[in-house]
Amino acid sequence: MSVKDNFTADEWFKVMSGPGRAGAAVVAASPSGVTGLIAEMQAIAESVRENVSKQGRTPLMEAMAADLMGKAPRPEDLPQQDKVKNMDEAKAQSVEGVRQAIWVVSSKASPEDTQAYRDMLMQVVEKTAQAAKEGGFLGMGGEQINDKERAVMAELQELIRGTSSASVTPAISAPSPDGSGNSN
Repeated sequence: MSVKDNFTADEWFKVMSGPGRAGAAVVAASPSGVTGLIAEMQAIAESVRENVSKQGRTPLMEAMAADLMGKAPRPEDLPQQDKVKNMDEAKAQSVEGVRQAIWVVSSKASPEDTQAYRDMLMQVVEKTAQAAKEGGFLGMGGEQINDKERAVMAELQELIRGTSSASVTPAISAPSPDGSGNSN
């Protein structure tokens, strides 16, 4: 039995999309233009790849690696996402996605898996923020991490490390004992 079997399909989607959402929150806080966006997306992918392929990985990281190496899900099988109207909404939606992923992992995985997942999320946040300069022109000037990115990084760090009051109250309801998510 795989660790993945502990999760519903919707919960597993949240787990698998959590790292991308963590990076997307940083990207949405301060968009960096096309070349910056490409560098930031590469940083997200590289961070995930490093974590799921390193020696001594946890069973959760093993299950994530297996899914990443497998056949991609069909788009129609994925949960529908709300459309965003601006970058602030994109950032808020991404942070909420991270919150939900952390809650699901914390409630269904071992402490070791939960810690490995949280560590991966933090690495994604840090590498994404450092991937491109912000506020420059044609690669000149700017700063590596600007105030907007620092603010979302602090918010995500509190959430990921469990030091924020918002992380105590789950953003999604706890699954019922039968795992259906229904309260009946």
